[in-house]
Amino acid sequence: MRAFRHITVAALALASVLPATAMAATVIDADGARDGGAGSAVSVPNTPGHLECVPYARTTSGIQLYGDAWTWWGQAKGRYATGGSPRVGAVMAIKPFNNSKLGHVATVSRIVDARTVLLSHANWSVPGEIERNVTALDVSPNNDWSEVRIWYGPSRNLGNTHWPVSGFIYNAKPGTKFRDAEPDRGEVRLAFARDGSPAKKKGRRSDPIGDIIAGNF
Repeated sequence: MRAFRHITVAALALASVLPATAMAATVIDADGARDGGAGSAVSVPNTPGHLECVPYARTTSGIQLYGDAWTWWGQAKGRYATGGSPRVGAVMAIKPFNNSKLGHVATVSRIVDARTVLLSHANWSVPGEIERNVTALDVSPNNDWSEVRIWYGPSRNLGNTHWPVSGFIYNAKPGTKFRDAEPDRGEVRLAFARDGSPAKKKGRRSDPIGDIIAGNF
């Protein structure tokens, strides 16, 4: 009886530890976050390791919208400023496409260059997984952020899908005027590290589209 009691106590103690460990293992932090203006990473709050995209975007952006991700763009009209250009702290609203029936929302955490940003989001590469500061690339024909490729964890690279984007929702009143966001010029990024962040490389300007054509990805 005493031995059984010891085993039970040990099992309960182990069970109380495992969920926290499992959740911590699902969080990817691709690039050290820095506070600051345009070009710097937004400070991403510590949140549980398993989460849907909507509550995570709400937490990281401060934008108080609810419901399925595909409804956010319509809900934002008249409540928040919206536009077609990424800004640090804005939410990228991705339309339903292929197997994504509910759409997706992700917070912009850094502007890298005119066609590259870092996103922090949940429930993308793996169900419930949080990914911080991973790459999204503008692949739209008109360079207007209407189509993007996004880092996909299992392939350790940008996904091949061109995801349609409604636009960006800013945590500001409708009609707010913004200065053009400046990229982080302190780093030249050409390829991708294993964790999804653009890798650093010195010697020439960033050219993500040229690197894709050249097969550097």
